[in-house]
Amino acid sequence: MKRYFLNFYKYKDLLKLLVAKDIKIKYKRSVLGIIWSVLNPLLTMIIITLVFQELFKFNVENFAAYVISGQVLFGFFSDSTSLAMGSIYSSGQIIKKVYIPKYIFPLSKVLYSLVNMLFSLCAVLIVCVITGVDLKYTFIFSFLSIFYVFIFSLGVGLILCSVVVFFRDVEHIYGVLITAWMYATPIIYPMNIMPDRYMPLLLGNPMFYFVTHFRETLLYGHVPPLELNIQCASYAFVTLLIGVYLFKQRQDKFILYI
Repeated sequence: MKRYFLNFYKYKDLLKLLVAKDIKIKYKRSVLGIIWSVLNPLLTMIIITLVFQELFKFNVENFAAYVISGQVLFGFFSDSTSLAMGSIYSSGQIIKKVYIPKYIFPLSKVLYSLVNMLFSLCAVLIVCVITGVDLKYTFIFSFLSIFYVFIFSLGVGLILCSVVVFFRDVEHIYGVLITAWMYATPIIYPMNIMPDRYMPLLLGNPMFYFVTHFRETLLYGHVPPLELNIQCASYAFVTLLIGVYLFKQRQDKFILYI
């Protein structure tokens, strides 16, 4: 374990460089630049709120804040895992020429998405203030929610990039799956409208627990209960361990397929 930490420390500057490069590429020639990380969730939230609150009449207090909190957290997971999935084969030329620990590439994508998410958090706070959410000291625990999703996303990202190098079709399948996953998570609807027959699907969804943890701290001013933290930590770290194991088993064969 010590060897891995020393190896990580050795390449920390490269990691920073890769994250900074992705940020520059995303906002290159953009007038507003990083501000789009705030505007995008705000504009999406406005559209969703206008459509769903008027058409479906969901009885959710501070519906706009409810939507954007779930939207931003799930967006972080979706973006980070999708980017991490293709990080190995898209970096094939570098991997073939010089030795770099291969986990650096998916990790850099998840960190890049984390930076974007932290900017998007400003949009969540803006909506909370405008809609009259009583922000309390429990807000600080929202960063624990983000940490759980970061660990979970890294685990899923490692699993995906370990598979997609050998089977590129996984990339297309995941694009469909992540859309279904979003609708299976209470982001734009309250949990209480879910029919009983679908409750096992909801309760087996890791993102349900992460989003609930996030909203408890941010919207409702509650310290998340121990049981919820155990559920979140279990999903996050078990997934990471599976991802690390699978990645380690397959990484030596990557160069043959990229």
